Amino acid sequence: MGANRTTPISGAASYREIGEYWDNHDLAEHPNGTDEVPMDVAIESSVTYFGLEKSLADKLRAIAHDHGVSPEKLLNRWVEEQIGNRPSGK
Repeated sequence: MGANRTTPISGAASYREIGEYWDNHDLAEHPNGTDEVPMDVAIESSVTYFGLEKSLADKLRAIAHDHGVSPEKLLNRWVEEQIGNRPSGK
């Protein structure tokens, strides 16, 4: 934060002070301190988690790093290659 600046709600002048303020206060205490923001939320996919042995996860991370992608993206690509467009449940 810049010198001599404070936040409008907490009056805090540092990130530490902001954190301390919000540790002890709730946004409901400031009904006029925020503005309503319209937004649309479109959930197009979901995530399912599967256990992966640590040694395999370490190798996956290293290979993903070498390819410049996230481990999640690489794993999804590999699974898609193996499963292809097979119908569910077969």
